[in-house]
Amino acid sequence: MQQVAINGYGTIGKRVADAVRRQPDMEVLGVAKTRPNFEAETAIEKGFPLYAAVEERADQFDEAGLEIAGPVEDLVDAADVVVDATPSGIGAQNKDLYEEYDTPALYQGGEDAEIADVSFNARSNFENAVDADHVRVVSCNTTGLSRVIAPLQEAYGVEKVRATLVRRGGDPGQTDRGPINDILPDPVTVPSHHGPDVETIFPDLDIDTLGMKVPATQMHMHSLNVTLEADVDAADVRELFAAESRLFLIPERMTIDGSGKLKEYALDVGRPRGDLWENCIWEESISTVDTDLYLFQGIHQESDVVPENIDAIRAVTGGADAEESIETTDETLGIGL
Repeated sequence: MQQVAINGYGTIGKRVADAVRRQPDMEVLGVAKTRPNFEAETAIEKGFPLYAAVEERADQFDEAGLEIAGPVEDLVDAADVVVDATPSGIGAQNKDLYEEYDTPALYQGGEDAEIADVSFNARSNFENAVDADHVRVVSCNTTGLSRVIAPLQEAYGVEKVRATLVRRGGDPGQTDRGPINDILPDPVTVPSHHGPDVETIFPDLDIDTLGMKVPATQMHMHSLNVTLEADVDAADVRELFAAESRLFLIPERMTIDGSGKLKEYALDVGRPRGDLWENCIWEESISTVDTDLYLFQGIHQESDVVPENIDAIRAVTGGADAEESIETTDETLGIGL
């Protein structure tokens, strides 16, 4: 059993902790928080040992009536691997800690690619992360783009990707985020950072991305145009995508016309927190003109990187190859609506 430490128990960390608990070959050794809050209380209620991420604030947990198991250094020292799910930029500050205790570490997509030996997407480059000491699980948007690009590249070859990313202003719990009543080019320059980030997975890919933010919390939405190296039929692409476990083709019969209904569906079928681990592609949006493919996909920013973190744990610890790991992760999480 791989002993997994989770440093940061927020949006991503708490989801990864729940996912690790479902794995037959892993267990949560403990989780670390910087200060007491409802998530710290929930971690204890779930039976996760709680560690103090900042020594100077350890007494705050005592004052809040929350028992801690020790400082984060003890957790990292005892772990086989640590998942750093701290806010962007903090992972880079924590790298020295992980190196001090010689503990392999996974970072999230908000960190610069230079922090890690490899940027990771399970479907696209699992093997590159095997036995690596520092692995960066790419962002929710890069994960979503990579999952689509990989099978297209294998089946047809990809000449050019053009993507417009309509991004939520903030997660539901991010009360300090916006915009409130606006639509912002973000950034106003081209490309957005997403294209270069995808190139950390596909170094030779020709991709242009544009980004904007809207006053919503549900999901991101991608509008994709992929120019392939061969003429393609939309029906063949649908068949190709249907064989990919982490691509959910939303059938027209469901009359799911947007992110709100998609989240409602996830809740109705019993997904924890209404999470959508897969890319959600509107099947009827898949259309082709000669070598050009078009589609819309929804990306749930809070959850689509969770299975990637689980697979990355197995990659760095040598726990399984790509096919076996993805199959186990999908089965234990219930991926495939």
